[in-house]
Amino acid sequence: MDIVGWILISILFLLGYLSFIYPVLPGILFVIAGLFLYGFWFSFAPFGIVYWVLQASIVALIFLADWAATYFGVKKWGGSKAAINGSLIGMLIGPFVIPAVGLFVGPFAGAVIGELIVHRGPFLKALKIGVGSLLGFIAGSLAKFVLQTIMIVLLFVWIFI
Repeated sequence: MDIVGWILISILFLLGYLSFIYPVLPGILFVIAGLFLYGFWFSFAPFGIVYWVLQASIVALIFLADWAATYFGVKKWGGSKAAINGSLIGMLIGPFVIPAVGLFVGPFAGAVIGELIVHRGPFLKALKIGVGSLLGFIAGSLAKFVLQTIMIVLLFVWIFI
């Protein structure tokens, strides 16, 4: 039965990483589910308050990184709220519209379209804002990847050390 438990936990962790390809998936929720599944399947005994405070802090950082990277990526390059919203919409639908590259095209195109619709400004400025959105998205995704990995590593550290 231990093998079944580890397989299920591994599947949840992999689904957490799949959210980097399909951002509409709640990746962090899969990782949290994997942590709790370990506790329910095996034992919560190795984990104390320090462990759970660390994990909760990392979850908060993930949400902050996700929002801040897109926001500052667009704002730094002169984008408006419309560009931020367009980028977020593009991030969600891009991977489904263009499966291979939509993950990168979506935030870029969404920011450009959002900026052009609202401000009807120069096209080159909208492209610049789209680049900022894409860079912010990539930075946020990288931060989330690292933080989710730290969460999983902490599980193993608490179990085996």
